[in-house]
Amino acid sequence: MADKPFNLNMHTARLLMREPFFAALSRRIDKIASTAIPTAGVRVNPDSAQFELLYNPEFFAQLEDNHKLGVLKHEFYHLIFEHVTGRKPADGLKRIDNIAMDLSINCHISNELPNEANPGPTIGKEPMKACIPGEGMFADLPSFKSYEWYLEALKKKQEEGDDGEGGEGGDPFGDADSLDDHDGFGESDGTTQEIAKERLKDTLKKAAEEAEKARNWGSVSSSMRSEIMDRIATKIDWRKVLRYFVKTSQRSDKRSTPRRLNKRYPRVHPGKRVRRHAKIAISIDQSGSVDDQMLAAFFSELNKLAEIAEFTVIPFDTEVAKDKVYVWKKGQSKKTERVMCGGTCFDAPTKYVNAGNFDGHIVLTDLCAPKPVSSACQRMWMTTKQYAARPYFQTNERIIAIDA
Repeated sequence: MADKPFNLNMHTARLLMREPFFAALSRRIDKIASTAIPTAGVRVNPDSAQFELLYNPEFFAQLEDNHKLGVLKHEFYHLIFEHVTGRKPADGLKRIDNIAMDLSINCHISNELPNEANPGPTIGKEPMKACIPGEGMFADLPSFKSYEWYLEALKKKQEEGDDGEGGEGGDPFGDADSLDDHDGFGESDGTTQEIAKERLKDTLKKAAEEAEKARNWGSVSSSMRSEIMDRIATKIDWRKVLRYFVKTSQRSDKRSTPRRLNKRYPRVHPGKRVRRHAKIAISIDQSGSVDDQMLAAFFSELNKLAEIAEFTVIPFDTEVAKDKVYVWKKGQSKKTERVMCGGTCFDAPTKYVNAGNFDGHIVLTDLCAPKPVSSACQRMWMTTKQYAARPYFQTNERIIAIDA
């Protein structure tokens, strides 16, 4: 009986047993076997905006466990350092960029990677050796610098014509190459990239929380922990979050059409045409505690949201002003409008939205009222920095702070 192909999913828990942070990160990343790449690589799926780790099962099967672990960490560091989502050069990735990115990562995990003393399997003509600062043709480069720093250092080596160890044809890097495949970096469209960035922050935050709870970050150094915590503490751009919210609230409507062939039963059953859209509710708190300045700030934000989505506006205080509910069309611009000025009850808009078959609910408010009933769709809160810092009630739902 032939051996089954290597399945990375069957090994990650064992390999990351002593790495709580990386294990938590790994659980949130899809792993897909592919012979289309020689080694491995991470990317953002252009359709789902989910992170994926593509790996060549034949390559992984040849690695010793220590190197399997190193390659996994290497891919995760590409995500942590935002190489996949935010740091691609405007003119596209070149070989020198790939090497610089790897140098910025490999110094953190050099003892777990194929190196000069313990090379990996033969890829092409030579045994695999990771690009590591302080080794081989990179012996003169210090460790723990950024991708941008290494890129400038490598460009300088090119200009100086230093052909290092065995360079050919004026190439100072000889046979050095990236440990993995970087072709999928930054290839998805702008909206997908923005969604992926927000997902990455959320993923890193949850992994860090698990590591903190276990009081064990594994091999992650204290300086790297600080860098990770700084990244997840970075102020979130609310515009990106709103795009993420709208995109992830989308659902598919399927309807029969005789024009599109059914792939499984052509000309027997009608095909299905999929139309994707999101039905988003925006509840605007118009109670007396929301002053005119805050209300104007809310409408300012909604005018920007209208650039990317259509949504239903629901004014409320202690109840919903049903005769004032309207659809704000995509591309429209509206002036600030106050139609109510009473107390505040979040149950009223929540129950209205629950009964309306909406996909997502954003509440613009000062948060000055008791916690409402549960929402039937995903719900997000939007308020000023002052009220976001001291909400009246505790919630696990996202709260976005804006400038009033």
